[in-house]
Amino acid sequence: MKKTENIIVGISVGDLNGIGSEIILKTFEDPQMLELCTPVIFANVKLFSFAKKAFETSAQLHGIDDLDQILPGRINVLNLWKENTIVEYGVVNEISGKYAVKSFVAAVDALKNNLIDVLVTAPINKNNVQSEEFKFPGHTDYLNQEIEGDALMLMVQDNLRVGLLTDHLPVSNVAKALTEALIIQKVTTVKNTLIKDFGVRRPKIAVLGLNPHCGDGGVIGKEDDEIIKPTIKKMFEKGTLVFGPYAADGFFGSNQYENFDAVIATYHDQGLIPFKTLSFGNGVNYTAGLAKIRTSPDHGTAHDIAGKGIANFNSFREAVYLAIDVFRSRLEYEQISENPLKTKEKHL
Repeated sequence: MKKTENIIVGISVGDLNGIGSEIILKTFEDPQMLELCTPVIFANVKLFSFAKKAFETSAQLHGIDDLDQILPGRINVLNLWKENTIVEYGVVNEISGKYAVKSFVAAVDALKNNLIDVLVTAPINKNNVQSEEFKFPGHTDYLNQEIEGDALMLMVQDNLRVGLLTDHLPVSNVAKALTEALIIQKVTTVKNTLIKDFGVRRPKIAVLGLNPHCGDGGVIGKEDDEIIKPTIKKMFEKGTLVFGPYAADGFFGSNQYENFDAVIATYHDQGLIPFKTLSFGNGVNYTAGLAKIRTSPDHGTAHDIAGKGIANFNSFREAVYLAIDVFRSRLEYEQISENPLKTKEKHL
């Protein structure tokens, strides 16, 4: 059984010219972080030595050429490439995208092969990572291809959890994508992740409507009445505590979200705008539904402030915390599943 005090956190470096290296180093220069886990950055130790000087951090780096050389209590940097890389903070170019993909793909491979326990990804630029070998809108889509399960973007900040029925999809295509099968699939994924990854025994889930005022009885669109509502009713009758659809405009402002363990929005901005407004830069993007654990900060590469030493690393640190928490929660769930008597013992 894995010891939770030595969780190996793999880290993909993100865009070299963004704020990735800064937020990684600032997170792990705190010695207490190294007591929680053992970080392994998939990059190059020269790159991070340069970043360490640039941002004047006290982070202690340990360069390794193989994952067998990982040392607990140190910031391990796997030399994934040997050549020198030119860093131009704030510049979006093909080279930084190429190395971002190289780091991410290698880290996912290590995750698949149990060489690391969890993966935390620093932000990439969705444009400069595109190539013949990598044609994905973002991290999540690649993970969905490579790792068993059904990936779902779940934004997390304490007890606020917002999932999406559709994520990186043009708004013009959202209505066409909403089907009974999709709603059942995504609600089931959220329900299972709340139970296994967050320790919620009987999760209550809210689903937001697609149209203003949930269509006002069909006057402003029929999808809510014809697709979303009957699907929710069917799932509820089969034992899933799912409710809705709720009109999205007043749901967060009236604090209705506090009555649920998770909220599922129909499309990206419907869920992400209120989430980011409420989370104040401390949110985490968690890829729910997969056999492996991946988290990331809730922001992008921030090229406009890259290299200035002013990047806020709270969200990245929270992403590390959440990855560790989910790892521990899954271990506990597995132990209880193997020995159901443990659940009873807890309540004696």
